[in-house]
Amino acid sequence: MIDPVVDESWLRDHRVVLADVRWYLDGRSGREAYERGHLPGAVFIDLDTALARHASPAEGRHPLPDPETFAAAMAAAGIGDQDQVIGYDDAGGVVAARLVWLLRSIGHDAALLDGGLAAYRGELTTEVPRRPAATFTARPWPADRLASLEETVAAPGVVLDARDRSRFRGDAEPVDPRPGHIPGARSLPCRDNVDAEGRFLPVPALRERFAAVGVDGSGDVISYCGSGVTACHNLIALEHAGLGAGRLFPGSWSQYAHTGRPAATGD
Repeated sequence: MIDPVVDESWLRDHRVVLADVRWYLDGRSGREAYERGHLPGAVFIDLDTALARHASPAEGRHPLPDPETFAAAMAAAGIGDQDQVIGYDDAGGVVAARLVWLLRSIGHDAALLDGGLAAYRGELTTEVPRRPAATFTARPWPADRLASLEETVAAPGVVLDARDRSRFRGDAEPVDPRPGHIPGARSLPCRDNVDAEGRFLPVPALRERFAAVGVDGSGDVISYCGSGVTACHNLIALEHAGLGAGRLFPGSWSQYAHTGRPAATGD
């Protein structure tokens, strides 16, 4: 399987399907952003319909999609079983990581474009590619790559919170019903995996970041965020740094916050 992060020079030498996965927490339309300009040949993948099911208090804001729904969305976009997929967004990959992680979890070649939209040196286009529908086989999400709420709470390894540190501390909570974090979790804001240009930090620097929160590649790692989307960025960074695969808690804080379990605050 290819590395989970590739740059534009790698892209030029390989035949891939580009996937634009822009999405905004503030309600702006990712599809409209795509229509205003995207990488040539890129298809648009909608987070809310292709990469998640409907929200619920019991499962969080972005539960994993049914494998059949995910497969149908990939096929409709022209992504087939044998296609390499390179995902990008305009936020350092923190949204596109959801698509890449889902694909890689079922053994499909996929990676993030390092630097995303801003790293592309050519002209953007408004032309929507007409890719024929493909065959994409539905596969169950592998249990060994996921963690339930109960497993996350009782995890003997390291539990990482990918949200911004202010949300982790409980200073503010703009989306979910309670502020704070899962007791015992460690703060590793995913947006700090990249530099000011949205490119991943060098591998030694990533390894230092993980080491600072107790991750050295020898134990279990569970990643969560607000709704299970940006948590995938930490898992991509973990793998890119050579520290293993880790597990995703899909419900994340948006599920935990609806329970009666205690919330921790502060650092």
